[in-house]
Amino acid sequence: MRISEGWLEGAARCPSDHCNERPAGCEISLLVIHNISLPPSQFGGGYVQPFFAGQLDPSIHPYFSEIADLRVSAHFLIERDGTITQFVSCDRRAWHAGASVYGGRENCNDFSIGIELEGADDVPYEDAQYTALVSLTKALQVAYPAIGNHRITGHEFIAPGRKTDPGPAFEWRRYLRALVGSNSALGAC
Repeated sequence: MRISEGWLEGAARCPSDHCNERPAGCEISLLVIHNISLPPSQFGGGYVQPFFAGQLDPSIHPYFSEIADLRVSAHFLIERDGTITQFVSCDRRAWHAGASVYGGRENCNDFSIGIELEGADDVPYEDAQYTALVSLTKALQVAYPAIGNHRITGHEFIAPGRKTDPGPAFEWRRYLRALVGSNSALGAC
């Protein structure tokens, strides 16, 4: 995998307008792992793409009427089978973290890249998702070297009390072992 001009080569693209420019001179230095499923805890419906693109039909499911008007996005989605879709160029600010703080610095969207895993806090993630996540992370680290292994965190850690994802089902140790080939601990977790 390779990032070129903010885009992952070979990934499906579903452009989202739910983004804007990063602050001038802001270095991309954080990777935030999330989860999402629409409807909650249901997978494979293909509803995340229209949600991030602002095209979710609220009549399809009662939950969708609650969220259809939200303007949120992420840079990437990794589906249960490992398929990666990109919504926003990494060089732009996706709206994934909301009110957040990392290392005493607020507004994590300014300096982070957000990856959504199709999943739920309490449902184990698939092997294909870990494989894709590790490959994507390595590509991001090449393109944005300030995202060291100690600069990877979960949404739950930058927005505690407000967010719980990727949740207890996400195997941080497994991910990091695959990423770095050792038993390194995650700095923020």
